[in-house]
Amino acid sequence: MIKRTLYFGNPAYLSMKLRQLVIKVPGDDGDLPDFDDTRCYDSTVKTVPIEDIGIVILDNRQITITQGLLEELIDNNCAVITCGSNHLPVGLMLPLYGNTLQNERFRQQIDSSLPLKKQLWQQTVQAKISNQASVLKYATGKEHNNMKVWAASVRSGDTDNMEARAAAYYWKTIFPDNVSFIRGRYEAEPNNLLNYGYAILRAVIARALVASGLLPTLGIHHHNRYNAYCLADDIMEPYRPYVDRVVYDIWKETDCSELTKEIKVKLLSIPTVEVMINGRRSPVMVAASATTASLAKCFSGELRKIVYPEMT
Repeated sequence: MIKRTLYFGNPAYLSMKLRQLVIKVPGDDGDLPDFDDTRCYDSTVKTVPIEDIGIVILDNRQITITQGLLEELIDNNCAVITCGSNHLPVGLMLPLYGNTLQNERFRQQIDSSLPLKKQLWQQTVQAKISNQASVLKYATGKEHNNMKVWAASVRSGDTDNMEARAAAYYWKTIFPDNVSFIRGRYEAEPNNLLNYGYAILRAVIARALVASGLLPTLGIHHHNRYNAYCLADDIMEPYRPYVDRVVYDIWKETDCSELTKEIKVKLLSIPTVEVMINGRRSPVMVAASATTASLAKCFSGELRKIVYPEMT
């Protein structure tokens, strides 16, 4: 089942009752009603089954959330994202355990050999560049065979840094009507949309890793000592082009100078974007679970190849 992504951008009081997320919003007088208050109409109090929720995004400083609700969300492997004053995600909360075989899989992950990690990174970069080539074809209407050549040329561990070479060409080409575009966290739009979309994707991948019994901190390539989600940043790479395509469509139609509510609604659809994986169409959230499950089998020696989506 596809889990729901819930976004809260206005003041609210979030609690739990009978395994339901209870959402209370201020009434006309600005006060939050009690659960049994006669002022509680459908417009002020709503409920959502916790088992249906996959991601919760908190984007307002006047949101109150109870410890009981947080515990229930985490127990159900829900990713909770908090946003800062700039409305971009700044924090991610995940379960400490999400799989009955977690101890065994942690050990397999920790004991994985360097050659295996290099091979897995090779597969990851190949999948990423191939998907980037598909996005460029979508955006420009023509084939970019150099990207395909670079994808095929990636060696174990990407010792020739084909990922960086492809990225330089990719970001110079993806927005043909915006020749001055520079990809950077603090650069001009549509970087704000890309940052937001990647944060959502990161939460999806991290959630899937935990569910597969893996430790998101220990990457196969990324190893920043201050990054708690190195493995998530590794595994999300081939999925990034799906975010890029969503952002491209928004950029073509909308003024992206400000991250409006309408734009956020479109970006929040990322977990449900359909991808092709294992010869079948699946939403990103389901495909991520297939990818992380295959990665766990690579660490255990059952597989030698990660299952990634292929963009057409």
